[in-house]
Amino acid sequence: MHRNATRTAVRTLACAAVPMLLVAGCSSGSDGDDSARPSPSASASSASPTPAPVKFTTLPDPCKTLSGDTVGDVVPEAKKKGKNLGSKDADGYGTCLWSGLDDYQYRALTVSLKRFDSDVTLGSGSERAAEYAGQQVAAISQDEENKKVKDTPLDGVGDQATSIAFETEKKDGEKTEEYREQRIVAITGNVVVTVDYEGAGFETGKTPKAEDIRKGAEKAAKEAVKAVK
Repeated sequence: MHRNATRTAVRTLACAAVPMLLVAGCSSGSDGDDSARPSPSASASSASPTPAPVKFTTLPDPCKTLSGDTVGDVVPEAKKKGKNLGSKDADGYGTCLWSGLDDYQYRALTVSLKRFDSDVTLGSGSERAAEYAGQQVAAISQDEENKKVKDTPLDGVGDQATSIAFETEKKDGEKTEEYREQRIVAITGNVVVTVDYEGAGFETGKTPKAEDIRKGAEKAAKEAVKAVK
């Protein structure tokens, strides 16, 4: 009798253990599924980075960056409306040209605007603008036709600006004319404003003074930078 009772008890415990194992197996399987799911923090860290916000999302019409009075003062006899050189991306790039001839005195002025968006691989809009501005400054000294190149920092124009004075010669038929030129490259936020101003004296006209060209370029640059809003 004792032996039969023992066998019965063992058989009962074994049967009772089966549902417990099944419950344990289901429980451990559920835990495994939870651990396979990414945690909220892991999902957040794997999300795509967002480009930095930029200060300016549009550009003004480059031909409206200067007042009629400024154009008349810097480029005598020029059409005050200016010639828009056009761009397929008006919010990203634009250039306007004013030119005039007054009693053998020739003057030409261009205002160019270039805007940069932020890019997670290329950098923020302001960083990209700074890089482009450096290229605009370097382009003058890299051109072998430009002589007596001198660049200086220009305070009070945008976030940062550089003024470059230089001279060059251009052929007009068989005659060679001497030009005095000034380029100003200014950064404001994520926009680069480049002003190019040149002058020459044709026929009996005298070559303009470098100081006069510099002042005209700086006047135009200050006004053009303020027009970027």
